[in-house]
Amino acid sequence: MQILKATELNAINALPMLPFSSTETLSAGLAAHNWVAQAAAQKAATFGLQIPQNGFHVLVLGTQGSGRTSLMLSALQAQAKQEAKQQGSQLQDIVAIYAYDQPTQPSLLKVPVGLGSQLRAQMDAFARDLMAQLPVLVSLKTPVEVLQQAEAWLKAAVEQHFLLFLDNLAEKQKNHLNQYVKSVSQDVLNFLKVWLPSVSTEADSQNESAMDGLINETLFGRMRVNVLVDNRVVAAEGYSQSIVYDNDPSLQSLFGGIESATDASISPEFSRLKAGNLHKADGGMLMLHLRDVLCDEASGAQIIEKLHRFLRNGTLQIEDTGGAQNNNVSLINSLLPLKVKLVLIATREDFYDCLDQNPDFFEYFPIKVEFADSVEANTESYAAVASFVAYKVAQHGCAHFSADAVAVLINAMQRLEEDQHRLSTSFAHLERLMLESAAFAGTAKWVKAQHVQQALQARAMRHRYFENQIRDSIIDNELLIQVQGEVIGQVNGLTHIELGDASFGSPIRITARCYPGRKGLINIDREVNMSGPNHDKGIFILQNWLSASFSHLAPLSLNASLVFEQEYNGVEGDSASCAELFALLSALAGAPINQGIAVTGALNQFGEVMPVGGINEKIEGYFRVCQAMGLDGKQGVMLPKRNQRHLLLDAEVLAAVEAGQFTIITIDHVLEGIAFLTQQSAEQIMRNADATLASYRKTLELNQQMTDKSNT
Repeated sequence: MQILKATELNAINALPMLPFSSTETLSAGLAAHNWVAQAAAQKAATFGLQIPQNGFHVLVLGTQGSGRTSLMLSALQAQAKQEAKQQGSQLQDIVAIYAYDQPTQPSLLKVPVGLGSQLRAQMDAFARDLMAQLPVLVSLKTPVEVLQQAEAWLKAAVEQHFLLFLDNLAEKQKNHLNQYVKSVSQDVLNFLKVWLPSVSTEADSQNESAMDGLINETLFGRMRVNVLVDNRVVAAEGYSQSIVYDNDPSLQSLFGGIESATDASISPEFSRLKAGNLHKADGGMLMLHLRDVLCDEASGAQIIEKLHRFLRNGTLQIEDTGGAQNNNVSLINSLLPLKVKLVLIATREDFYDCLDQNPDFFEYFPIKVEFADSVEANTESYAAVASFVAYKVAQHGCAHFSADAVAVLINAMQRLEEDQHRLSTSFAHLERLMLESAAFAGTAKWVKAQHVQQALQARAMRHRYFENQIRDSIIDNELLIQVQGEVIGQVNGLTHIELGDASFGSPIRITARCYPGRKGLINIDREVNMSGPNHDKGIFILQNWLSASFSHLAPLSLNASLVFEQEYNGVEGDSASCAELFALLSALAGAPINQGIAVTGALNQFGEVMPVGGINEKIEGYFRVCQAMGLDGKQGVMLPKRNQRHLLLDAEVLAAVEAGQFTIITIDHVLEGIAFLTQQSAEQIMRNADATLASYRKTLELNQQMTDKSNT
């Protein structure tokens, strides 16, 4: 057993002197994206992104706020720029053009970056020139003259608009587009042949109007070029491949679709095709969150299945996922081979839930990037946090932080992790705390320690409504909590209550009653189905420790009841098992317990005290109850020795401990705890309990003898 000093209840005194006066001196050499304390994750991410072969997709696991999205996006961008320097651009555009040999299906074609828009511009210019030439052609006298003149004009126009363009293409692409240009020319000639009878004679205005309409609807409509993917901006930014982040994935956003048209006859099918983000990421990388997919109840499972097919086949077909419902649209077999590295971000919970349903899907993600939830608190991680603060200051344009303010921020990250030797990596939490602190600093040159403390205190006060309600009920004597005096068979346990983003501790009275009998230990909360499995487990461990400790009296002649008084919402967790044992031993030994000391801790079958969660909230919640009811120097909290490293208590508790008004006691074994609470030796407590159990046995034996004698 140990009574802790105030300096042992927080880690801020152990922080080394930070080697700067403010974060202003850190800004000059600051990288835009700092992998704060995620060296292992950065190494795995870099390795996975460098593998060019198919099938090496990347799965990123970590908690929200750990920087998964921003850091991975920066890694993708760095990889794309590095490859641009080493290998040059791999970017391509994707265009959809009319397939003259299969009119019901589009022809999808990849061309070097920038040539998609050039092809569209050249085809538009060709169409404008043709539109100007048509009145000249149809004014000729004979059909033979019309066709001869048209062939000559088409040859010259093709050379003018497409000859240089075709020279910039690879052989396969050149052959494809060369055939397409020939098909366009032949389509013009075929169109003229159909209309020669009309144009060779005097046509009335109605026929001219009909012909103009048909020209726009068919001839020129088929000449359009639909640029599905245009990577000119990506190339201008210096990337070798496209990087797409889909933060709202859907069937249409990922796989593309067909835009609806009020009158499909004037809008050719291929011109209404719309690329998905998988098309836009061709040759590059696509990042999305698994949670965004799973939360789409309507199509989440369908998205996973279609992604699975794409990863397996490497081809994608644009389908009508947007509800165009046009019977004229037939895009069967319009498959396009795509090469995309998928980066899937997920929490560990979402990943393992989805893994159970789709184990084959995750076989395509052999590269796992694990973002750590916490890191060791050392000089390196302190420097990383300071660099992060400096970067965010520059990003948000707020005041810089002094060294002592950064120290308080670091301590807040330790408190978030509940560990004096580790820091939480929830840098989203840190960023919010920074901005709140800057708001308290106002127009001051620097954000100082007191501003961060004000932000922390204000945040805590915003979340204390329910805690205050419970504390008021205790003060008003509606909830029976005694923090002074001594009582047999009664102890204050500590509960940890989480209500959304509010988390606090509160005392609860635990009582025990014992008398002769053979039922053993009864947990009243369990008997009425108000306890959870973890709490029941703690009770069974307690019962076994008790039986083993008094094995010479086994089977115990005991009826004992334990209950959480005035608890109507159920009991879960084993962190009260020490308190329950102390109440029971007190009742058996007739030893009164100091009511000012609240107890938290779980025990194992050997009586060793195990650590519990929410330790800081429990201590501070009980302290505020004692403070409201009057501190007398005899109050405090007893907790497991193994929880000492988790203590990061607020300044108010530290001051009370320093002044001797509140005590923090740690124990390794339950017998240490009962000795302190009763101010009797553990040996005396066990002897008295042994005597009580022996008297219970004798009482039952006498009762049995009297019953047998009466029956005779």
